[in-house]
Amino acid sequence: MKRDEVLDKAKSLINGDRAKDYGDAYENHQRIADGWNVIMRGAYASHGYLTPAHVTLMMDWVKTSRLIETIDHEDSWIDKAGYTALGAEFIEEENNGKPTDGDVRS
Repeated sequence: MKRDEVLDKAKSLINGDRAKDYGDAYENHQRIADGWNVIMRGAYASHGYLTPAHVTLMMDWVKTSRLIETIDHEDSWIDKAGYTALGAEFIEEENNGKPTDGDVRS
């Protein structure tokens, strides 16, 4: 795909279906930022850093923020379930002491 095609597709999505599904982009991203700040504060307080499990919470919050605008968006519900399953798996790995790729704990 050429760059102009990518940009045209992105323009079409953010001004069409995405705008319809998720509402005002700024408001949606503000909701996401608010939630991510809460998650990050908790992560730094409990662990001193972000873990892969924290990232699953953050991605889940993206889907939650979208659902606040359009509660019946089925794909977001499915994605939330997927992030929950991944988060549970990551916690098990972390509790078993298995290091993950890019582990930067000090």
